[in-house]
Order: sequence, then structure tokens, then C-alpha cells
Amino acid sequence: MRKGFILFSMVSLLTLTALAWFWWTGFWYILAAFAIPVVIGCYDMVQTKHSLMRNFPFLGRMRWLMESLRPKLYQYFIESDLDGRPINRLDRSTIYQRAKQETDTMPFGTQLDVYAEGYEWMSHSIAPKDFHRLNHHPKIKVGNAACRQPYDLSVLNVSAMSFGSLSPNAIMALNGGAKLGGFAHNTGEGGISPYHLKMGGDIIWQIGTGYFGARDKAGNFNTAAFRQNALRPEVKMIELKLSQGAKPGHGGILPGKKNTPEIAAIRLVEPGTTVYSPPYHSAFSTPTELVQFIGVLRKESDGKPVGFKLCVGRKNEFIAICKAMTALDVYPDFITVDGGEGGTGAAPQEFSNYVGAPLMDGLAFVQNILVGFGIRQHIRIIASGKVLSGFHLVRALALGADACNSARAMMMALGCIQALVCNTNQCPTGVATQDPALSQGLVVEDKAKRVFNYHEDTVKTFVELMGAAGIDDPAQLTRSHIYRRVFMNEVRTFEDIFPSCTHGCMVNGNIPERYRDDFEKAFADRWN
Repeated sequence: MRKGFILFSMVSLLTLTALAWFWWTGFWYILAAFAIPVVIGCYDMVQTKHSLMRNFPFLGRMRWLMESLRPKLYQYFIESDLDGRPINRLDRSTIYQRAKQETDTMPFGTQLDVYAEGYEWMSHSIAPKDFHRLNHHPKIKVGNAACRQPYDLSVLNVSAMSFGSLSPNAIMALNGGAKLGGFAHNTGEGGISPYHLKMGGDIIWQIGTGYFGARDKAGNFNTAAFRQNALRPEVKMIELKLSQGAKPGHGGILPGKKNTPEIAAIRLVEPGTTVYSPPYHSAFSTPTELVQFIGVLRKESDGKPVGFKLCVGRKNEFIAICKAMTALDVYPDFITVDGGEGGTGAAPQEFSNYVGAPLMDGLAFVQNILVGFGIRQHIRIIASGKVLSGFHLVRALALGADACNSARAMMMALGCIQALVCNTNQCPTGVATQDPALSQGLVVEDKAKRVFNYHEDTVKTFVELMGAAGIDDPAQLTRSHIYRRVFMNEVRTFEDIFPSCTHGCMVNGNIPERYRDDFEKAFADRWN
């Protein structure tokens, strides 16, 4: 678009100048009028704040015209979620305002229907804590007794998004923001690229079923290749992906035309070939083998924190993993719980909409089972799935999480306008594309600062909310702090909706009725 604008402008200006010179002096007025958008377009191409205007000079300003017509036209044409479902307009605006360091205060009270079914809020205290005396950058230590290199993880981090799905500039901006703010950046399953390393931010290396960056030529897990990447100083934690919220139980395909020499070198595959990621892992085939494989990853990474990510599906299978952990006395350092509403890229609609437990249901279940087995103290829980605001952090931690990951909010902080063309390589803001003509519009230094701003202000708001509840430690948040309207005249706490388990109930014979059938169908030596 930039080249087209330059060519069109030059041809038009020369044509109008020639006409004005040789034919009619009135063309000078037309030339002057035409020169105004040309000058504006030239400015748009050199400014660094707005990716859309850099890529689409002058025409990109139409987006801001639509914003001025908010809420009706802008909301109708633009405001939809990345997977096609509505996203709260206020949350979306807050992300942009925090990233750009604009005021995010709101006049005239809440703009939500507080009497609508599903409305949620948190309880506050008459004796709140002084925000200024609280820890403004809460972190948790990830690493149990078997871990030799524990990591202090921020309460909010960048969720898994691979290089290939995102542009080089987007990856560098996310990692640069993580470096500025002291939080972690998950690589996604596409391997560790030079763009993950260039800015120096902390990395969580995710390994999926394709074992990209840790595989042999046949696609099997390769210990030597794994060790080479795992020992990088930038890699602070290692995450084994069992499933993801966008498409749990579904494999992936890297088409040959997208498998460039650069991507092939990162993923340890042959360039130009179509590469399939199976829906299952080949390195293990039972819950016991999964737990043993976690031990291998910890050993070969010289004791770095190792965990796994899943979207909760068949409950007996997760219970089976817990039985295997208990039998072997081997525990992951963390478990990332992804919600079925998660996912920032392209996925089959049926998988995106109808497969996998939503975050709150999956999170409450994982917390309950770990507590019920008496092993929660060994394992940190990270929540991932549509985490956008400080309240979402409070809600997730109240349900049992220790920290959260966010993908879509971080993308919006980068400048994503949710154009819903993530799978076409035509992202207009240069975020989800490999087209250099589009990705160059995203200025790394500017967007890294915006990612930092969003993280900083969201965590600050989380701490303020915590103080308003009269607590000074995130571990003190409970399900009783959160309320939901389940009917016009009926309100319940999260403790009512997601009842907690007592410590050790799964092993002392007091298994709750709602888990008994799944417990009896769970076996450490097989999945089903």
C-alpha cells in the first residue's frame, strides 16, 4: 500500500501539474487540494505511533473516523472478538487506553447492566488496604523441591503465540515489553526464533506435539536438540503443550508455501515441505509416561521449571495424571489451564466454539483436584483464556490461579484492531502476518513500550482492587470474594457456583459425589 500510494501520488501530481501548465490554470487549485492528502499521507508513512496509517497512508485514517462515530457504527463494524464472539467494548477500550497511556477513568458510573444475568463483581472492604503500601509488582516463585532454577513469575505474562503466526516485529515488540516490565513471554509451539532472543526478555519455551526446536528428522523428540535450546539463559521455564483452548484435540498443519528456510531452521524441519503436528504426543502414551517425561525435561534443562498446558476435557484423564504424580512422587512445577474461549489465531469454528471447558470451569476443576490429592503445594497454576483486565486477574486468582497469561490483550496493546484476517497473511497492522510490506508498519520500540504500559497499568489496577478488598497478598483471594448474578433476583458467590474441595479428600475416602465417577474411571497406566 505504501508503494502504491507513492506511485499514485507522483503520477497524479505530475499529471495535474502538466494540465495546469499547458491547459487550464484552474488545475492549480485542484493540484493544491490534491497536495493536502499527499502531504498527510507522507507524514503517515514516517510517523511511528500508528501501524495502520504507516501501512495505509491517508486511507488508514478512516479507522479513526469510525471511532469518532462510536459507539453505534464503530461497535457494529469493528468491535468483534478475534474468534468471532463479542468482546466487552469497555475492556477493549481500556486495553488501548492503558497501552497508549491515555486516561482510563470513566464518567457517569458503570455502563454495564448490573441486573443482567451473568453480571459479576467483587466484594470490597470497609477497611481497605492503602494501595501505596502494597507490592505493585507481585510475583510468584515457580519451582518445587525438584527444581534447581526456580523463576519469579509476574502475575501477568504474554501467552503463547508463535513466530509464524505473528510477524518478526510483533514478536520483538512483545519480548521487548516483557524485558521492560520484568514479565515472561511464552514462545508458542513454533520454536525459539531469533526475534524471541533479540530484545533480551524472559522466555517460557513451549513444546507442542511437533516438538519444534527439539525434534529429529522424523519428528520425534530429540534430547540433544531440546537441551541445546533449553539451556539458553533467556529460557526461564519450559511448557509442554498437551492441548490449547482454541482447538483442543486438534493437530496443526504448516503448509509448504509458508515453510520458509527461516521458519524451517527454527523448527528443525525441511524447508518447503508441509509439516503436520499430530493431535497427540509421541514421546509418551500413558499418564505415568507423561509424568516421567516431565522428569526428563527437568533433568535435561538442568533443573529449570517444567510444566504442562491443557484445556480441560475428559476429567478422568486429568485425575489419572494426578494419580500418576502421586504414585511416582514426581510433580510438574506448574500447570497452565487454558480456556475453551482462548485462542488468538485461526481454528475450525466447531473446535473454537464447542470443544473444551471454559477457563473458569477448567480452572476451578484443576484447583479442586490438586487440593483433593493433597499436592497443590507442589504445583503453581497459571490461567490463560480471555484475561484482559485487573478484574479478570482477581477472578482467576480467586478461583485458584497463581498467575495469568494473556494473548489477545497483548496483541491489542501491539495495535491489533481485530480485523479478523489472522489466517490470511493480510493483517493490516503488521501483527499477524509474514508480509514484510505490512510488518514494517509495526515499530518495535514504540509497541514494546505500549505492551509494557498495558502490563504495568493492569497489574497496578489488580493491586488496587486487591487493596479495596482489604487484603495485601494475592494468595488471600478466595471464591467468596466474587459474586455473579445468576437470575434477576438471585446472586451467588463463586464458592456457591464452584464449591471448593477439602485438602486430601481424594485420597482419604471423602471424594465429592460430583467427582466420584471420574475418579473411578481414572487409571495411571492408560488414558481411558
